[in-house]
Amino acid sequence: MGTSLKGELSMSEHVVDVSWSRGGHEFTYDAYNRDHEWRFDGGITVPGSANPKYLGNPGPVDPEEAFVAALSSCHMLTFLSIAARKRLVVDAYDDHAVGVMAPN
Repeated sequence: MGTSLKGELSMSEHVVDVSWSRGGHEFTYDAYNRDHEWRFDGGITVPGSANPKYLGNPGPVDPEEAFVAALSSCHMLTFLSIAARKRLVVDAYDDHAVGVMAPN
């Protein structure tokens, strides 16, 4: 997050490019390729796909997993920030985050 001159939190912008290509595959629901890429402004590229339950590739990260990871990371970073400001020393942090997506 950015900070203003007064030390207050300011708005921040986060950019990611998501790219997908049919790649010559048939374009029907059961046949189209779900693999895609997430390119972040820091130069990192992450392969993504749909969850295998939705006909995706089991290797790449699926959006639901990424969402749970992002929430867990935000929670951890908030905790570490509060602990550091309170001058509490944290040596390690582990989280086994679980997200549940219900139908509909």
